[in-house]
Amino acid sequence: MNGNDKIKMRTQDPNKRNKNFDEVELGYSEEEATKEAERCLHCKVPKCVEGCPVNIMIPDFIAAIKEHNIKKAYDILSESTSLPAVCGRVCPQEKQCEAKCIRGIKGDSIAIGSLERYVADEAIKNNFTSSVMSKANGKKVAIIGSGPSGLSCAGDLAKAGYKVVIYEVLHKAGGVLTYGIPEFRLPKKIVEEQINSLKKLGVEINLNVPVGNAITLDELQKENDAVFIGTGAGLPKFMGIEGEDASGVFSANEILTRINLMGGYQKDSKTPIKHAKKAYVIGGGNVAMDAVRSLKRLGIEAHIMYRRGEEELPARKMEVEHAKEEGIQFDLLKNPIKILVDDDNNVTGMEVVDMELSEPGEDGRRNVNAIKGSNHNVECDMVVMALGTGPNHEALKESNIKITDRNLIYVDGTKTSLDNVFAGGDAVTGAATVILAMEAGKKAAKEIITMLN
Repeated sequence: MNGNDKIKMRTQDPNKRNKNFDEVELGYSEEEATKEAERCLHCKVPKCVEGCPVNIMIPDFIAAIKEHNIKKAYDILSESTSLPAVCGRVCPQEKQCEAKCIRGIKGDSIAIGSLERYVADEAIKNNFTSSVMSKANGKKVAIIGSGPSGLSCAGDLAKAGYKVVIYEVLHKAGGVLTYGIPEFRLPKKIVEEQINSLKKLGVEINLNVPVGNAITLDELQKENDAVFIGTGAGLPKFMGIEGEDASGVFSANEILTRINLMGGYQKDSKTPIKHAKKAYVIGGGNVAMDAVRSLKRLGIEAHIMYRRGEEELPARKMEVEHAKEEGIQFDLLKNPIKILVDDDNNVTGMEVVDMELSEPGEDGRRNVNAIKGSNHNVECDMVVMALGTGPNHEALKESNIKITDRNLIYVDGTKTSLDNVFAGGDAVTGAATVILAMEAGKKAAKEIITMLN
């Protein structure tokens, strides 16, 4: 190994981890983190910061690791992010900060995400609290939704002295961090610790409160100086093909929610997951990988079916590699056109067509076409649709907020069409990444502070 080689994070053995829900990646030791930090060149013009949606001062927190001053490193992270232990695990650093790293030109980029995770985990172990705080200013902000955009907005507002109250419809906070991302990628105790760190800043979280029913947006407007909407995009999409109403067809959202939020993988679960023999997950994104790897851990023969090729898979490369190591089978350049059922409406298989790639479209992505006469059947007893999600605007009932023709909340910056009401994250952009939702929450907090000052 030379100075250009990244210190790779240790992982569980694939043949063991594909049978449990424990975290796959094991984190850095102090020695590993220090060695990786020493690779950083501390550039005078840090391109990595430009690549970070929340503009973490990356060279500075890495320098603090070199000095073995983890509290200092954590304080630097806290200036820009309220969820470092989450970001260190699930952000696509390879497309953001690490993609800009100068080290990456002639070798491996710095493992920025792994170092962020190391600092955040050490902060949790040592019960560090953020020292980035202002005095209370007497102003109150309500936040609808406790997902990454809502939590990010809450953290920045609390640090600036605002009284923040989050309203969450579910019985646990965290949004997609809690119900969407599996334990083996993002342990729920980590999410809980990150939320507890916000509570220490004074953030109040009211659970089991369906805004739009228990309390209206209009009422929140009247009771607060500002409102932020971070309701996400949790409404699953389907293909609209014959047989989708069969017993044995699920959305990835349902599978992941029942596993992550309700413990559906446990033997005594009140909402167990069907123990199918063979399942196909339709889609190629991170949610598809999460779903198929979860099913594998339940002892199901689990396949990915994706209509494009491997190079076009939208999931993170690391997640694809982990899935392959765990024995997930990839059926690429194939697309279902019909779900086959028996007389009791149970799934027995799918009718599938082979696909071929054509020239890239205007967006640079290669289109696909079905190959005539390639129809064939595959056997299975479970089909899971992982085709993306859309927003659910139940919280906006009885309000006159402006919605776009794409069924997203209209914003100018992060300001909605209603007075003192802001919005961000997937409810505004459509389904995207955790870090982009956090970026929107930070931007909204900044605009709220500017307005109220």
